[in-house]
Amino acid sequence: MRVRVRVQLHNMSNLEELDLSNNYINNIKGSKSLSKLKMLNLRWNELKGLVTSNGLDELKHLQELYLDYSSIDKIFLHNVGVMSSLKVLKVLTLRGNGLNGSLPNQGWCELSNLQELDLSHNGFNGTLPSCLEDLTPIRILDLSVNQLTGNLTSSPLTNLTTLEYLILSYNHFKIPVSFISFCNHSKLKVFLGDNNRLSDQIESQTWVPKFQLQVFSLSNCGSNNLGVKFPHFLYYQYDLGIVDLSHISIGITFPVWLLENNTRLEVFHLRNCSLNGSFLLPSYHNPHVISIDISDNHLKGPIPRNIGSIFPNMLSLNTSRNHIQGRIPTLGNMYSLELLDLSNNRLSGEIPKQLTIGCPILSFFKLSHNNLSGQISLSFVNLTFLQYLYLDNNHFEGKFPNTMSIPPSLVALGISNNQRSGKLPRWMGNMSNLMAITMFSNHFKGPIPVEFCKLGSLEVLDLSENNLSGSILSCFNQSIVKHAYLNRNQLSGPMKYAIYNSSSLVTLDLSGNHLTGTIPSWIGSLHVLRFLLLKFNNFEGEIPVQLCQLKELRMLDLSQNNFFGPIPHCFRDKLFEATNEKSSQGIIYGTSVDLYLLKKFMKGSKSQGYQYGVHVVYVGHNFGPVDFTTKHVSYVYTGKILDYMTGVDLSCNHLTGEIPLEMGSLSNIHDLNLSHNNLFRSIPSTFSQLRQIESLDLSYNRLNGSIPSQLIELDKLEVFSVAHSNLSGATPDRKAQFATFEESSYEGNPFLCGLPSETNCTKTIPTSTRKIEKGGFIDIEVFYVSFLVSYIIVLLGIVAVLFINPHWQQAWFHLVEVCITSWYYFFLDNFMKFFLQ
Repeated sequence: MRVRVRVQLHNMSNLEELDLSNNYINNIKGSKSLSKLKMLNLRWNELKGLVTSNGLDELKHLQELYLDYSSIDKIFLHNVGVMSSLKVLKVLTLRGNGLNGSLPNQGWCELSNLQELDLSHNGFNGTLPSCLEDLTPIRILDLSVNQLTGNLTSSPLTNLTTLEYLILSYNHFKIPVSFISFCNHSKLKVFLGDNNRLSDQIESQTWVPKFQLQVFSLSNCGSNNLGVKFPHFLYYQYDLGIVDLSHISIGITFPVWLLENNTRLEVFHLRNCSLNGSFLLPSYHNPHVISIDISDNHLKGPIPRNIGSIFPNMLSLNTSRNHIQGRIPTLGNMYSLELLDLSNNRLSGEIPKQLTIGCPILSFFKLSHNNLSGQISLSFVNLTFLQYLYLDNNHFEGKFPNTMSIPPSLVALGISNNQRSGKLPRWMGNMSNLMAITMFSNHFKGPIPVEFCKLGSLEVLDLSENNLSGSILSCFNQSIVKHAYLNRNQLSGPMKYAIYNSSSLVTLDLSGNHLTGTIPSWIGSLHVLRFLLLKFNNFEGEIPVQLCQLKELRMLDLSQNNFFGPIPHCFRDKLFEATNEKSSQGIIYGTSVDLYLLKKFMKGSKSQGYQYGVHVVYVGHNFGPVDFTTKHVSYVYTGKILDYMTGVDLSCNHLTGEIPLEMGSLSNIHDLNLSHNNLFRSIPSTFSQLRQIESLDLSYNRLNGSIPSQLIELDKLEVFSVAHSNLSGATPDRKAQFATFEESSYEGNPFLCGLPSETNCTKTIPTSTRKIEKGGFIDIEVFYVSFLVSYIIVLLGIVAVLFINPHWQQAWFHLVEVCITSWYYFFLDNFMKFFLQ
């Protein structure tokens, strides 16, 4: 509960520092008693009334004022400069107050003694006011995370030559790549300009900077052109500690001279910079380097064998997504190494057994997408701090040993797309910290070990595309598994209670197995289930109405089974809607190397402390992969697109009855496939309400009647098929999306006419008279009655004719007499001799 507080301060005449942060203060009174106060911290309060209450008027010795995240009104910037009490103010921080609009050109600029100003994390826009150049003593200026614009070449910042720390990240500034605008800033040590825009500036002359930077970061500042020139002034820098030029297409050979010239360099990040050439090392030992990220470039050649001795104190090394080849060298004694990512290269050979001997605290190790082969080394078990191990998409082979070969500290294990075989190891059930297992596309066989039931932290289980057999473990009904991928195996038997009460389950993919029985009624208890994929099995029975209780369901695929009966009428609005909850961003189990300024680079700064560190974080599982057929093509969906994709596939079953009218209210569905069933009657006109539909397939059914003309309103429809049914009448007008559909969308309907078919609707076209019949071709009861009546009528007709005409009557009796006599003698001649014998 929030309590608003008014603070009255009395009898504190000698107090010099006062910290009232992290309260709900909305006013201050009694400041006269604080005549000697030099530092006042009011961060995280609600001070909208601070200015009008004159609460600061008597603080004539105040030098530091911290008002971050305190709901300060913008009018404070207009008035703060005219307050006589704040004339000696040296530090003012207004971070995160939601201030917006342009910066005023008066008021705050009159703080003539100000040395540190923090206006970051607000909503200021427009260019910097010219009065900013009046703050001549300013040393530290933080304008980051706003919407400020303008070219720094003509901004007042060029005149603030006392600047030591300039932080402009996350704005819309144009920063000249030559950096010549700051040629006279001899005290400049830290420049952060990330997430702005670089502007190519022709250097009229070669200049030598007067400053020696310690931190220089321009990541995500790509220009409108494909590439920019490399900042020439960096050739004259010898004191750099942090360099980050990531995501700028500078297109040069690997700048080993930056490592050579800056002997105290600690962070070297040139990710996605179009670098080419080889990854080279300086010629001398550098114990200061702790993080190198040169991923997403075009580097070739091998990893230098002496990297462990050159950088012995490395915390993080990322060379992923390059063209590095050759064998992996041993890393020497890199005792501090926590993160090693060599993925997406062309590395070959086996993993050296001594690779990680000298890296006792390694926690993230990724070798995915290379050409590595052989057995997986058993040395991983000695890495007692290892949490993330990714060896997927290589050529590793062989079986797991009978004893544990992977450290129990592991959180995520990925060995998919290899040549591993044998049975899944039982000892894996002892890895109580495991949250994700991805081992799809190998050659594992046999049942899923019951020991997997002990994995109490498991959230992601992907064992798809193997040769696993047996039934689904019943113990999963008590687990916290969120994503289970068991598709394309040899699993059999009914579902029974395998996942009963799996209340956390989001994705269940059991497609491509030999599962039998019905979908159990408890399926409706999986309230957060979004993706249910059961295609290519032997399920039977009716589609349970309990599926309609799954309010989070986005994709349902029951195709290629033996379901029968009608489609539930509860498939209606509020089902299969795109989610508002977005999937996690980035790599499934990503690394986050959070680089901030080291405290030692910010000497004298009074603002909220900066930190530096390398953090390996489990960021959750991106939704997917989800294999779903749409537009007659099988797609594998993963990541953010699954936030928007919805679909239902009931094709290739034995469903009967009519298509429910209620399905027309599924207004957010993207794909609907009801083909290859026995559905009859007409296509619901309510389908015109499927505003987001992109693929609609109703082919190979027994539908009759006409195609609703309202369907031409479906302006997002890309694939449409009603082929091989019993439809009649004219095809929809060739308008909007229906102008793109070929004759194949309508083929197999002989009573349809109009384009794109060759049948002209101006001719007299017989309509379909075929009825939907239950049973055989003729009703057997009607046949018996009609036959008996006809027989009696014929008999009575003969009697009437003989009675009326005596001549015909005499002839008839004579014929009968002749026939009887003939039959009598025929019997005597042919059969009596057998009795006499």
